[in-house]
Amino acid sequence: MISDNLVIWQVVLPLISAPLCALTRRSLPAWTIALAVSWLSFAISLALLFKVVDGGAISYELGGWAAPWGIEYRVDLLSAFVLVIVSAIAAVSAVYARLSVAAEIPEDRIYLFYTMYLLCLAGLLGITITGDVFNLFVFLEISSLSSYVLVSMGRDRRALTASYRYLIMGTIGATFYVIGVGLMFMMTGTLNMADLATIIPTVADTRTILVALAFLTVGLSLKLALFPLHLWLPNAYTFAPSTVTAFIAATSTKVAVYALIRIYFTVFGSVNVTETMGVREIMMGLALLAMFVASFVAIFQNNVKRMLAYSSLAQIGYMILGISFATVTGLTGSIVHLFNHAMMKGALFMAVGAIAMRVGSVRLDDLGGIGRAMPLTMAAFVVAGLSLIGVPLTVGFVSKWVLIQAALEKGWWPLAVLILLSSLLAVIYVWRVVEVAYFRPAPEGRPAVSEAPLSMLIPMWLLAGAAVWFGIDATATLDIARGAAQSLLGAGP
Repeated sequence: MISDNLVIWQVVLPLISAPLCALTRRSLPAWTIALAVSWLSFAISLALLFKVVDGGAISYELGGWAAPWGIEYRVDLLSAFVLVIVSAIAAVSAVYARLSVAAEIPEDRIYLFYTMYLLCLAGLLGITITGDVFNLFVFLEISSLSSYVLVSMGRDRRALTASYRYLIMGTIGATFYVIGVGLMFMMTGTLNMADLATIIPTVADTRTILVALAFLTVGLSLKLALFPLHLWLPNAYTFAPSTVTAFIAATSTKVAVYALIRIYFTVFGSVNVTETMGVREIMMGLALLAMFVASFVAIFQNNVKRMLAYSSLAQIGYMILGISFATVTGLTGSIVHLFNHAMMKGALFMAVGAIAMRVGSVRLDDLGGIGRAMPLTMAAFVVAGLSLIGVPLTVGFVSKWVLIQAALEKGWWPLAVLILLSSLLAVIYVWRVVEVAYFRPAPEGRPAVSEAPLSMLIPMWLLAGAAVWFGIDATATLDIARGAAQSLLGAGP
């Protein structure tokens, strides 16, 4: 039955559809394939989430070979939640992409764009669903290599240098990760995550395992752009095509954070790396630096895409901070922020992409009066911007409230104050855009600007609406995140 094989279809569907896009050699059929596959992937991920909620984790043995000898795909509450995030963003981005991509990429290369788009989606879904640390590396490279190509398709020639920097740093991160995997395999003789979790406690005190953990942490920190290993991200987000920026900003770094959570709390779950291996202090310090330094830098940016790129670095800091607590509440904050940040940052970059298409620029100096010329687009930007700040009744408030609770549970009230202060920095750079858009006149000589097309407004508002909906009623997302955190930490409900 097809329902028994949904786990493998989640990855195989986009993987086999990507070459079909390449074979069409035409933009409309390629977009149609990408649209259909993205929405099918979203439907499959929802079905898997409901199955996991009702019946517990799903284990799928490839080729009939039982784990740990064979490759296992495993879907638990955390991976099912991340699958929904990635496929949901892919689905709405595919709708948004048709006109945005047509405006930014030459006609004869659009089919290649959708080929890479589906490969990237397959890689991200594969990272999330695999139960094998080496296969995680394989899917990491599939998603990364396709991301490099997607970024390089930007109109500005600087997209090529941004892509090259991303390639170099991404390759270094992948190399560090696979070295860590090799060291673990040398000590344990297995690559299966569940099997590693049972064997690693017996060799946890060896220098080899400590070095393996260090390599894994640095490799994944490069992939998720944790400060100060973030240098690839600002230019990649700034010069990539608008659809690419919206898609990878909402998914790529989130999946890398997921991989780090999986390594720390599944593979090394019985060892408690935050307490016994000195990880907490390092990750907490880097998270706080990311939250403040990136927010300060964002304040002084004149390019709105670059401003939001630095904002993403600060938001990654919140996710890592929750991981460093290593408590159910802290981890709940990190996991729910994967979803919340995907919604609000996806909406923000889609709004900026629509402005770029109509105005031809995303520099603040060129956006005077854009709030009156594009009221629906800027309204979506403001809604998502309020969520980024953490205003009550938005998803951003939910994440930060849970993280503050986690800090207070530990008695670390100075950390709670720092979370609040860092949130206030977002007010400054969001307000800079709002002030220019609504309270400054249009620059002289700028042609008349019209509202974004409906096919771009609908996905933009779907995400902006979700940022409010799940801020008002966060029960579902918080329950899933808390259940996933309890499972990872072995805590009772």
